[in-house]
Amino acid sequence: MKSIHAPSGQPVREQTGEASHKGQLRIGVIAGSGPEAGIDLWSKILVANRIALGERFRGDIDSPPVVIFSEPRLGLSMDLAKNTDAVWQALRTTVLDIVPHVDVFTIACNTLHYYSPRIRELTGEATFLDVSDVARAYMHRNPSSSVGLMGATPVAMLDEWSPYLGLHREVGFETPADLGRLHGLIHDIKIAGGENADIRSRFSAIVAGMQASTIFLACTELPLVNAPIEGKTLVDINRLLADELVRHSLGEMLDERNGRGMAKAEN
Repeated sequence: MKSIHAPSGQPVREQTGEASHKGQLRIGVIAGSGPEAGIDLWSKILVANRIALGERFRGDIDSPPVVIFSEPRLGLSMDLAKNTDAVWQALRTTVLDIVPHVDVFTIACNTLHYYSPRIRELTGEATFLDVSDVARAYMHRNPSSSVGLMGATPVAMLDEWSPYLGLHREVGFETPADLGRLHGLIHDIKIAGGENADIRSRFSAIVAGMQASTIFLACTELPLVNAPIEGKTLVDINRLLADELVRHSLGEMLDERNGRGMAKAEN
């Protein structure tokens, strides 16, 4: 059999154009900014898949085929303006490496979706899911009079570096008054985790200080903080990505009943 290699030189198996696992298409996750974000998204993919299949889920054999590539250099995205070229080179290599293995994929990092237009030039027949697309779809299903967004500074500034700039022009996101305070919180979550009492307290204070009733947690570290706030609907972008990845993976296997179940799981 002829050997096939990704552009980076890594060997891959030959594409067949068919689903690889009982009708399920192959899901891909790019991680590294941070690695825990990839684990978080993978766990939510498994939950979304179980919900989607409902009574048809039989355990391990019905779990989706998932490929994860974790590249530590992507952590430079916390200062994207300073590291934009270095981050893109690391991300480009990772995209080219993962594409031959998957049918649909995304990045477990909101900031890195800044590169979505460039990524889509590299995907070939694979489908790339963008964070702004799943956020827009959520708002269409769940209209709200006021929406907010929390994320790392490159995301929450809502300027040319943010993957949510286009969507912001449509809906007018509220963001926290002190983005430096939020960025520092995200950095500390990467180090101490989301269960730290001080981190939960700081997170709650930032959320409570916002007027919006629906707030998108547009950073993969923020949903790791278990601190529900009365009167606020906190929407986990990783959860939205997981549901959409599973929808693509299962395709025609999803019936109307399971589709309603997935939508309910987001709320």
